[in-house]
Amino acid sequence: MTISKVRSAYHRVVCEKAIRIKKGTKGEYPNFADGDNRSSIEIAWSIARELGYSPNYDELKEQTIDNVFEDATKDFLEDAFSLLAHLRPGRWYYSTDKLSISGFAQYEHLAELDKKVKSDRTLVSVLGVGYIVKPDIVVGRYPVPDEEINKRTKILEGQIAALTPLREKNQGTMLLHASISCKWTLRSDRSQNARTEALNLIRNRKGNLPHVVAVTAEPLPNKNCNFGAWNR
Repeated sequence: MTISKVRSAYHRVVCEKAIRIKKGTKGEYPNFADGDNRSSIEIAWSIARELGYSPNYDELKEQTIDNVFEDATKDFLEDAFSLLAHLRPGRWYYSTDKLSISGFAQYEHLAELDKKVKSDRTLVSVLGVGYIVKPDIVVGRYPVPDEEINKRTKILEGQIAALTPLREKNQGTMLLHASISCKWTLRSDRSQNARTEALNLIRNRKGNLPHVVAVTAEPLPNKNCNFGAWNR
C-alpha cells in the first residue's frame, strides 16, 4: 500500500458517496460549487474531472454529505498515518464523534472553567460559552507508559521528565495531536465557524498547540474565508 493508493481510495469514496450533480440557473454543477458563481462552477467541474467523477444525479441531504466527507477524511488520515508508523510511533486515536477538546490534556482546564462560568451570570456575559470546541475530526495520542519508554534501554529514572504530558506516569489523559475542521463548502456561517474554532484552540491551550487544519471541497475558499490569520 502507498500514500497514492490511499489517496485514490479517499477520492473514490468522495466521488461515489458525496458528489452529486445539481441544476441551477447557470446550468448543471457539482454540489460543492456555488450555483450562482460561474468561476466556482468551472473550478468544481475541473476538480470533478480530475478525480475521475462519473455524474450522479441522485439527491443527498446536506447532513449526509457532511458525514460522508468527515468519515472519508478521517479514514484517509488514519490509513495514511499508519503507513508512517515507523516515523511517528505510538498509540493513536481518530474520531468523528465531535468530542470536546476539554477531554484532552492541553484543554482539560476548560471543563472546570466552563462549570464556573455557567454558574456565574457575570462571567457568562464577559467570557461567553463558545470556547470549548468540538472538532469535526480529532487525532489524539495516548500518553506513553514507562515500560514502553524504557523498552530498549533504561532511559527514565528519578525526577527526569517529571512534567511532560506525554509520559503516562505524569498524567493519563490523551493529548490532542490534531483538530480538523471538515467542511464540504465554506459558504454561509461555515467559514466563520472554522476560523473561530482555530482561534479558540490557539488561545485556550496549555502546552503545545495541536495541528489546526481545515479540509474543504470549496472551489473558492479565499472568497469565503481568510485562513491566513490562523493557518499553521
